[in-house]
Amino acid sequence: MDAPNIRFNDGDAYEQGMGRWSRVAGEVFLDWLAPAPGLRWIDVGCGTGAFTELIAQHCAPAEMQGVDPSEAQLVFARDRPGARGAAFQQGDAMALPFSENRFDAAVMALVIFFVPDPAKGVAEMTRVVRPGGTIAAYAWDMLSGGFPFAPIQAGLRAVGIVPPLPPSVDTSRMDAMRDLWARAGLEAVETRVIDVHRSFADFDEFWAMSTMTGSIRPTIAAMTAGDVERLKLSVRAQVTADAQGRITHSARANAVKGRVPGSR
Repeated sequence: MDAPNIRFNDGDAYEQGMGRWSRVAGEVFLDWLAPAPGLRWIDVGCGTGAFTELIAQHCAPAEMQGVDPSEAQLVFARDRPGARGAAFQQGDAMALPFSENRFDAAVMALVIFFVPDPAKGVAEMTRVVRPGGTIAAYAWDMLSGGFPFAPIQAGLRAVGIVPPLPPSVDTSRMDAMRDLWARAGLEAVETRVIDVHRSFADFDEFWAMSTMTGSIRPTIAAMTAGDVERLKLSVRAQVTADAQGRITHSARANAVKGRVPGSR
């Protein structure tokens, strides 16, 4: 049995589930980028604006633009108090609606493996960033167990359901990301692993926060009650609770950054 395709049409559910993971990893990512204040940023695949908000909070940007294909996600982003001052619009990562050399930094936060042609997405980021500017991304290490919801995916497979993977999932590998940046002609390419952790009060909270977004929620809704219980048992066996029942779960992302050739 195949699960439904991955869709992000509920901004609030995405924020509660994946958005919180995105911010935890995003803070580490921004510390690694160590950007100067006063830059012009574009957040490609901005979704609910979780990462855009981090830019506003930590980087003193001169300008922030967010682009995403999901209008439902953008509605949430536009109402996010911490991202006030950012402009959000619907758009395609492979055809950004901006002129050349428009920005100082372009980022993709947990997005590149959803872009049908990742090389074209990197080329578009490079096109809209001025010489000497930064192109960077981070993505869950999907193929090596780094996805925050990996226990749910493994549990689904255990009950005979094939969870969908992003269309360009191979791009989540570190060597693939490094190669993309190099082939785009970017300079000073660097990579790093981002390890992050979240704590949950108990298994019920972990389950609720891990099954409310993407394809997981409709997949579980279509399952029989018996299969859902078997899925829960499988997932519970993969996580460890402390004496108080709290669960600390880990995830891992791969990150890459490079510089557009030339000088300002």
